[in-house]
Amino acid sequence: MATLLHRIGRFSFRHRVLVTGVWLLLLAVVGMTSATLSGAMTNAVSIPGTESQRAIDQLEERFPRAAAGATARVVIAAPEGETLTDPANARTAKAVLAEARDAAGVVDVSDPFATRSLSPDGRIALARATYDVQPFEVTDAQRQELRDAAQPGRDSGLRVEFGGDVIAGAPETEPTEVIGVAVAAVVLAITFGSLLAAGLPLLTALIGVGVGMAGIATASGFLELNANTPVLALMIGLAVGIDYALFIVSRYRHELGNGRPPEQAVAHAVGTAGSAVVFAGLTVIIALAGLTVVGIPFLGEMGLAASLTVAVAVLIAVTLLPAVLGFAGRRVLARRLPGLRKLGQGTGDTLGQRWARFVARRRSLVLIATVGALAVVAIPAASMQLGLPDDSMAPEDSTRRAAYNLISEGFGEGANGQLTIIVDATDNEAARQAAGRIAELDHVATVTPPRTNPAGDLSVFSVIPETGPSSQATHDLVTAIRDLRESTGTDLAVTGQTAMNIDVSEKLSDALLPYLTLIVGLAFVLLMLVFRSIVVPVKAALGFLGSVAATFGAVVAVFQWGWLTDLLGVDATGPIMSMLPVLLIGVLFGLAMDYQVFLVTRMREEYVHGAAPTTAMVTGFRHSARVVVAAALIMISVFAGFVLSSETLIQSIGFALAFGVAVDAFVVRMTLVPAVMSLLGRGAWWLPRWLDRVLPTVDVEGEALAKPQAEREHARV
Repeated sequence: MATLLHRIGRFSFRHRVLVTGVWLLLLAVVGMTSATLSGAMTNAVSIPGTESQRAIDQLEERFPRAAAGATARVVIAAPEGETLTDPANARTAKAVLAEARDAAGVVDVSDPFATRSLSPDGRIALARATYDVQPFEVTDAQRQELRDAAQPGRDSGLRVEFGGDVIAGAPETEPTEVIGVAVAAVVLAITFGSLLAAGLPLLTALIGVGVGMAGIATASGFLELNANTPVLALMIGLAVGIDYALFIVSRYRHELGNGRPPEQAVAHAVGTAGSAVVFAGLTVIIALAGLTVVGIPFLGEMGLAASLTVAVAVLIAVTLLPAVLGFAGRRVLARRLPGLRKLGQGTGDTLGQRWARFVARRRSLVLIATVGALAVVAIPAASMQLGLPDDSMAPEDSTRRAAYNLISEGFGEGANGQLTIIVDATDNEAARQAAGRIAELDHVATVTPPRTNPAGDLSVFSVIPETGPSSQATHDLVTAIRDLRESTGTDLAVTGQTAMNIDVSEKLSDALLPYLTLIVGLAFVLLMLVFRSIVVPVKAALGFLGSVAATFGAVVAVFQWGWLTDLLGVDATGPIMSMLPVLLIGVLFGLAMDYQVFLVTRMREEYVHGAAPTTAMVTGFRHSARVVVAAALIMISVFAGFVLSSETLIQSIGFALAFGVAVDAFVVRMTLVPAVMSLLGRGAWWLPRWLDRVLPTVDVEGEALAKPQAEREHARV
């Protein structure tokens, strides 16, 4: 591996104009295809095989009129002390509904005065605007035209708000998320003391993200992709793109400092640090691509898209970056920032070296303290509740949140998440009996009369719970309704957005353990190949589990319990997004293994070159600690930038990844790992002889590069 990457690095350096031109051409081509071939992305979350999805399929096939397309809730409220039945207010409300009915794409708007969808005090009305397309097919222009229908009411003093899947739209990258990139630039400048050296990782990472994001946009024209797909790809692409380039540039500067000419320095940096980058990238790709096997299409799409950006980042790090370094030459050593001239220089012990020696001397105490701290932070994870976002978790100042609050005030929280019941029977009496039985259940506010399809073999009615869509009582109600199928023999099914969210959450929860087993198993094999050890992969996996548990605890404390919400700008608390645990396990595992590979590879490099185990640990830590710290700070900065988003889902993903990287890098990899390595000594590198003979040699440490040039050339012949 090291020899192959050595040749690739040398080729890219020598042919830097060609390599750079190819990447820029590729960026231009995918940029043009994304501009011309991209399509709309969807917010819909569905999982084939669930009861709610099967019921929707039944409706679309046998009762299309009941299987409406996208819907928006139109909420109209009179001022305090007035009602909508007052003649003037009624005229204005009907004018608003007429405007909404004329909005582009709207096929029908219900009349709350005719359907009696007025609150008991007559102050709030609830109407539904229906489209004949799915939510992701509603354009921004159509969405805005519906919002504009509120103007006549607002001009007359009425309050008009909108909610539902149409209004939610697709999450977008916001300017605040660029703050993470700016912080990363500062970290790079401090690390290298040179604006040129700091700019190279940013430049190559942005090119890689551009290629990856444009490729995803192009794919959206041919595939139905979830709207969160590019957000995750952007997060991961930026983070790993900068980090991978950082490791190679740092090693290149190290080799230049040792007296190698630029071409040899580039080739050696790509052969050694580049090997670690390739295997770290493979670990991330395995973790992300593994999301496809859990049976959840939208998560699989997000995983594949993000793994694509990681693959591009790896390719750019071992091809484009050496070419760009060829243009920069020795100028990356120039120290142009005042006050940083002596940073990292000198012959004395570095901070990283002193820390490694301290951990080695106090390894037992450090080990106990670290494990204890992780356990304490993980305590809140025991009470984690999963769910999918609804309008109650929308930004506080959004019309979606205002509509949710008005509906809850006028009709009860359950009106925000009604359940749709389907009864498959030729006798309409079966549907009426089922509706009667459901009305007797706890937490049921209203049951509407059943409607039957023209063929007379399928009936539909609605159930409005007393409690909100994400409450445990509503979850229990859905379970109780489904239990009626067994006790009464009625062929009924529960669907609707609330039931769909419950089914998705349960499927995601069931997928956690198999997915965790899969990626840990695959990564164990990969790390065993890299480090020629049984103990190191086991230690890496156990440390990762500690990081995940602590991160889950922090996420629950903030997004479910409400700790530090004002400081972090979190508008609403509630159940944790059901996709977050699986997504966090996949992404954090890959990133955690990045630091494991970068940190321990340098330790093994020292060990295989003859250093004693503790000496190898300290020396390897000294060489890699500063760069690992910078890499972790960069990742934390990029992810933390997404915490400033107005979307709770994006906030929670950004926070979870930022906190998880911080814990894994600083607590697990830079504290727990050196303590365990010092405690185990030579046992850390133990591998059965029979297994050592069976496993292929990948040479991540660059041992083959230590051979004389003539010997390497002879071995290739």
